[in-house]
Amino acid sequence: MMKSVTRITAFAVPFLASASIAYAAASGGIESLLRPEFSSIPKFIEGALKAMVMVALPIISLFIVYSGFMFVIARGNEGMLSEAKKNFFYVIVGSILILGAWVIATLIGGTAAQLTNT
Repeated sequence: MMKSVTRITAFAVPFLASASIAYAAASGGIESLLRPEFSSIPKFIEGALKAMVMVALPIISLFIVYSGFMFVIARGNEGMLSEAKKNFFYVIVGSILILGAWVIATLIGGTAAQLTNT
């Protein structure tokens, strides 16, 4: 039963996708799925990084709390304490990378905008 559903799905999905592309081509072309704010590559990258930061901030907060919980649970055990320190280090490094990428992209985008306006 499951194999027949998989075979039907494997056939139907490409067929339906090609039908929608053919309809779009016949009705005047394929339009961009992106919003007008993301019409250029720098604006798209800026929007993608902003969305990533908005999703990552709560996750970073949860991992910092979890790392603190690991410190409390360690209760002086050297093995568990070293694991908690390693976890905290990786959380901080990851958050610096994520937030740093957003800051650098914003700075580069602002600089490029100023250079093209003058």
